[in-house]
Order: sequence, then structure tokens, then C-alpha cells
Amino acid sequence: MWPSIIKRAKQGGLNTIQTYVFWNVHEPEQGKFNFSGRADLVKFIKLIEKNGMYVTLRLGPFIQAEWTHGGLPYWLREVPGIFFRTDNKQFKEHTEKYVRMILDKMKEEKLFASQGGPIILGQIENEYSAVQRAYKQDGVNYIKWGSKLVDSMNLGIPWVMCKQNDAPDPMINACNGRHCGDTFPGPNKENKPSLWTENWTTQFRVFGDAPVKRSVEDIAFSVARFFSKNGSHVNYYMYHGGTNFGRTSAHYVTTRYYDDAPLDEYGLEKEPKYGHLKHLHNALNLCKKPLLWGQPRTEKPGKDTEIRYYEQPGTKSCAAFLANNNTEAAETIKFRGKDYVIAPRSISILPDCKTVVYNTAQIVSHHTSRNFMKSKKANKKFDFKVFTEPLPKKLEGNSYIPVELYGLTKDKSDYGWYTTSFKVHENHLPKKKGAKTNLRIASLGHALHVWFNGEYIGNGHGSHDEKSFVFQKPVTLKAGENHLVMLGVLTGFPDSGSYLEHRYTGPRSVSILGLTSGTLDLTESSKWGNKVGMEGERLGIQTEKGLKKVKWEKFSGKAPGLTWYQTYFDAPESESAAAIRMSGMGKGLIWVNGEGVGRYWMSFLNSLNQSTQIEYHIPRSFLKPKKNLLVIFEEEPNVKPELIDFVIVNRDTVCSYVGENYTPSVGHWIRKQDEVQAITDNVSLTATLKCSGNKKIAAIEFASFGNPIGDCGNFTLGTCNAPVSKQVVEKHCLGKAECVIPVNKSTFQQDKKDSCKNVVKTLAVQVKCGRDKKN
Repeated sequence: MWPSIIKRAKQGGLNTIQTYVFWNVHEPEQGKFNFSGRADLVKFIKLIEKNGMYVTLRLGPFIQAEWTHGGLPYWLREVPGIFFRTDNKQFKEHTEKYVRMILDKMKEEKLFASQGGPIILGQIENEYSAVQRAYKQDGVNYIKWGSKLVDSMNLGIPWVMCKQNDAPDPMINACNGRHCGDTFPGPNKENKPSLWTENWTTQFRVFGDAPVKRSVEDIAFSVARFFSKNGSHVNYYMYHGGTNFGRTSAHYVTTRYYDDAPLDEYGLEKEPKYGHLKHLHNALNLCKKPLLWGQPRTEKPGKDTEIRYYEQPGTKSCAAFLANNNTEAAETIKFRGKDYVIAPRSISILPDCKTVVYNTAQIVSHHTSRNFMKSKKANKKFDFKVFTEPLPKKLEGNSYIPVELYGLTKDKSDYGWYTTSFKVHENHLPKKKGAKTNLRIASLGHALHVWFNGEYIGNGHGSHDEKSFVFQKPVTLKAGENHLVMLGVLTGFPDSGSYLEHRYTGPRSVSILGLTSGTLDLTESSKWGNKVGMEGERLGIQTEKGLKKVKWEKFSGKAPGLTWYQTYFDAPESESAAAIRMSGMGKGLIWVNGEGVGRYWMSFLNSLNQSTQIEYHIPRSFLKPKKNLLVIFEEEPNVKPELIDFVIVNRDTVCSYVGENYTPSVGHWIRKQDEVQAITDNVSLTATLKCSGNKKIAAIEFASFGNPIGDCGNFTLGTCNAPVSKQVVEKHCLGKAECVIPVNKSTFQQDKKDSCKNVVKTLAVQVKCGRDKKN
């Protein structure tokens, strides 16, 4: 997917790609390095260079990024005497080896700008101020050490520390957030530029979350404001979030990452976020000369209004940003003898201090709605076979408390077994009729399955915000020996906070309540046996080679928890993105042809009683034309794999929503020397609809010029509507790959009658794109 994503980013008006370097990807085991396949960092950077773009390299060692362990490899935790991210000898020694190894590799390939390469900026550490106070002076010393380390290598590029207002020279302090134009105090020295390393385009999701979005109007406002206040660089976090394949996501974080970004999880343009920001980038490019060479000036004509402009003395070079901070009403700003009406909470950009070419709140780019279409080719009747994990009874081990789960699994598996046995005297069993004994397990996270005397009694889990939980269920004890089996489950390692190396999880306290002798504490009174992972994981049964190592049985329609499911399917038709929809399932892991698709968790419902993520991306690179192996490990019993289906992902529902008082598209304008000139004879407001690929507009599903309600995929008529709306749109668009519709009364009120004169009209259109039958 790299080539198409980079190409779309450039077409969207970006000139730089920012990327993390993942230590736990490149050195998963101490001294064993991985720079092949998806971990080929050099290839990725050279591909960016090939597309004529620059690179910002965020080196770590800690990256956070909702990535497991914040990018730090597990083996670091087991270095004696180590403390992460502080003035600790062991951590600094290993960090320096890693940093020098990565930067030497970049230098050998001549990838730094000082060598003619694309890397123009580097970052060391990440948002360290969030934890610095926990380490006191050692934290200050560590930051200074990190600064000196990269500076001493004389690589010829500037270095940044984000969210680090006290970044030592020559490090540049930078902002992360949503509104750095207002929240960033600015560079800590006059000779440093104002940089915004993370403009959050949405919010990452965790299992149990309800949907969240950030509007493109808000993003555009924040970017325009930052550049109007002498900003030099804005990076979108994320412009494309993608997928946390395998077990790479941090604790509780969904497999789908930053899907509401301008390029969605599948690399498709999410409109209008992609298009409206593209128009913003075009408008800012028209302002480039005055922004770079002009002198900044500010005027405050009203309580909620502001004018910021850049003018180069002795020339016509001038660019202005007219801001209205009133969130409820439009405001009129007089600037250089002319009145400009600015929409509520928006900024209008005037690249010549005269002509409005863009307003952050007025979207003239098209909109899309994403569709998940059931594949005809891939969804033939599945012949599921199953293998159920054997339940351990008594594992080897001599621990007197349940072993901490991160340390037990060592990031080799999400699963850790715990077994113990204990005796109960007959006299201690409850005698009273109806009296019950309860098993109580206090866990530090993340999830837990429990069996008592061979019977499955249930599961429990925490959440991203409250990882600890208590599992308590009635159990039937017997006189003599009783057996307890627990399966501790991880959803990734933590990715933030201080003292990560001392973060713990898993069951911590186990007791039996309701005995006549009182509470029986099993935590320290019994020996615990332990085992890491599933038998299927050990044997690699998610691969073709490993399948033969266990005996599979035909799925009878019902299976216990901890069951592996396997079947084959043909690749979904077309070249569109593909996904698997995990309807009917509970919680587990997915593989396709041995490649880890990621963790799914359908049974963790959000406040809307919905699963946080239903569809799971399968890259086309994972697929063969025929006979693809699907393997699922399911933790929960009695699921319904027959409800699983494969889907094709498209954005073939295309819409437009343009008000008659909007600013025409910035595409009408170019800069020639010091003047902004129209490239068309008639600069007029239009609505544009465009299908992707070789598709054409096959149907007009909605059209209204009036006051329609709703959004793309869900429009309805308002109280005002021009009767010829659909007829006009069909004439302009039907059968075309792209169409342009004039947005004005004369186009839609051909009888000169206006039944709602006092209403500012909006054109809302929804079309369906498709291929000709011959294609």
C-alpha cells in the first residue's frame, strides 16, 4: 500500500511524510535486527524521495503511538538495573547503540538532506514533558543527554523535541495537540521556527469506545490559524493511520488505527476531510511568498474578529487571514476599504490581501460515504474445521503467587496460564441451605478466563481507562482437592507514562469466599503453575505447514472457548480493498495465509451497545487469487462463525453539500509573481462530484437545492426544495466520471419562482458510482 498512500498524500498537497522508527520492530531480540519486508525503513524513505517528498524521522527511542510498549523492545525490561527514559546507565547505553545504528544506516544510504537526501528533520524522544517530573533532575539530565547524542553526530539536519518547552539548544521545541495556534507558547529561542509535530486529525480508538470524530472544519481552522501566527510546519497525526496488524497495538487499542484520518484505514480518500485540506494547502501555497518574506501585522477590529497579514514592503506581495472566533454568528470585517463576511468560527484566506480564495468552514470539495459490500466470490459456504485447546490441569511451577503477566509472556503471546490446587475439609463447606461459595479474583488487567474443577465459569476484563477489575462467580467446592485454572489475557503492552519497566498486570489476588472457616486466600497459600501461550501458537497452526500438526474436526455448530477455526476462501472480486467482518464472534486473533490480521473483540460493547470495530482489514498483499487460508483463534464459547463474511470496501457513495454563499473553489486561482490571478474567465461557485478509478455516476440517489437535512449517505428534504433539482443534476452528471454543477438560483429556479426567498439555499447531492457492465 505504500506507493498509493504516498502518491495520494502528495496529491493532497503534502510535501513531507513523517514516520516513526519502531525499535521493537527493528530489534525484537537483542542484537537481532529486522529491516526486511514491512520493516524495510530504507526502502520506505527512498520511496518517499522518489515521489519528490521530504521526510521527518521520529527516532524514539520511545514513540508512544498507541503501539505496544511505546516501541520499546520487551528485552529491555530484563536488563538488570534498568529504568526507562531517565538518566540511567543501562538505558542510555542501549539507546545510544540503537540510535547510532539507525542514524548510521541513514547516513550510509545518503538519506539526510545535507547529503542530498529527503530527511530534513529528526526527532529524539517523544512528549517527554508528560513524565519528566517523575524523574526529577534525572529527567532533566536525560533530555540533555539525548540532545547531545544526536547533535554530536553532525548529520546536518535540525532536531526537534515535541511537547518539550525546555528543549535544550539546539533542539527545537514543538507542539502536539489540536489547536497549537492558540495553545503553543512558541519557540523557546528567537532563532528557532514554530513547529507543530502532531495535529490530531481524530482520536485513536480503544475497545469499548463509541465513535468519535474531529471535523475537517476544525482541522482547517487550526492549520490556517497556526500559519497566520508565523507557524513554519504542520504535521497531521495521522494523515493515514492504517492497521495495527498482528499484536502490535498497545493495551486495549483497536486494530483499526486513526480511521477518521484524511486517508482512511484502507488508504481511501475520506471526503470531505481529504479534499477540504487539499484546498487549504493550495490556498496556503498561494500565500507562500508573503509568508516567507513578508512582515507580520495584526489588527483586532472587534471582540471576536482578528486580521493577521504579511506584507513585503516595496512590493505587491501580501497575504491576509481574516478570522471570526464567534462560534454562533457570521461577522463582517472591513479590511483595506472592503467588507468581508466571515462564517462562524472560520478563517478566510486572501493570498493577495484582496481576494478570498478559501474559507475554513465552507466545504466545496465533494463528500463520500464508505460502503462494505458483501463479496460474491469469497463468501461461498465455509467448511470450518476446529481444534480446541486442551485445558491444563496442573502445570509445573513453584511460584507462591501468580506470576506477573507481562513478565510471564515476554511479549511472545497474549496468553498466560495459571493453575493451582487446594484442599477443603468437609467441615468447612457451607451447611446452610442456599449458602454459596464464591471465587473472587482481583486482576490488574487486561482480561481473564476461569475454569473451576474442569468447568468453565466465565470471563472478565478491564478497559483502557480502568484496567483493574474483579471477577467473582459462585463455584461448587468439593471436599478434598479442588482445581483452579486461570487464563490471563493481554491486549498489548502499555504505551505511555513513567516507569514503564515496572508496570504490572494479570491476576494478583485469588480467594474463596463463603467457607465456614472464613475466607481462604489462595494467592500465597498455594503453589502456582504457569505456562505461556496456546498449544496452537507453539505449533504454528495458523500456517499451512502447522495445520498438519494437530487433529482438526468438522465444526458441528457449537464449540467451547479456546477453539481454533480454519477454512479456505477465494480472494474477493475486484481490486478494491478487502476486509473480514467478524459478526457472530467474541474475542481473539485472525490470520490470513499465516499473516496476522490483528486482534478482534466483538463482545466488548460500547455505550451504544455496539462493537467498537466490526470489519478487519486484509491487505491485498496478504491474498492469493484462490484458496486463502483463514485461521481464527476464538477465546469465547458458543460463537457463530457462520455469520462471518468477507467484504469489499469502497467509497462509491459520493455527495456534495455546497451553500450558495460559499467561496468558490481555490482551484480557480494561481499566483504569478506578486499577483493572484484567475485561471478561468468565470470564477463561479460549483459543486463537483467525482468517481474513483474507472467508475462513472450510475444513479442520482438524492438532489435538493433548498434547505436539505443530513449528511452524505443520509440526506432528507427540508422545508424548501427546488422541484427540478434531480433533473438538473441528472443532466450534468449521469453517466460521467466527474461532473460540475453550478450552484446558483438561475440553475435551479428556471421558472424564476422562489418559494422560500428568505432561505439561504444549499445544494445537496448524493450519487452512486459504478462500472459499466463491459468493464
